[in-house]
Amino acid sequence: MKKTIRISFEGKSYDVEVEVLDSSSAAPAVAPIAASAPAPVAAAPVAATPVAAAPAAAPAGEGTAVPSPMMGLVFKIRVAVGDVVAVNQELVVLEAMKMETPVSAPVAGTVTAIHIKEQDSVSEGQVLVTIA
Repeated sequence: MKKTIRISFEGKSYDVEVEVLDSSSAAPAVAPIAASAPAPVAAAPVAATPVAAAPAAAPAGEGTAVPSPMMGLVFKIRVAVGDVVAVNQELVVLEAMKMETPVSAPVAGTVTAIHIKEQDSVSEGQVLVTIA
């Protein structure tokens, strides 16, 4: 049995013809779709997990390196070498796709090095600041 359904999407209406199946034939048609759908969806979050990892530690005795969380331009540097910073204090503001993204201190300490300057282009994972 065929049925026509009207669907609205992003302000436009579409008439869609669907076939209504009885309960005995519905199970086989649903099983292959359900089995194949989770694979692509599950693969994306697994790949994204390492990106959100904690800041990489600098070599022993040099402090904690604060990496860039994304690719972008250094819009503003909010600290200077020698500044004492608290956990979650804003260190740098990056700009990407016309959006400003603050980079905060993962640890409390003293800024021992700033590895970038304003208007530098940085890549994801590049060390921006070192805190000891």
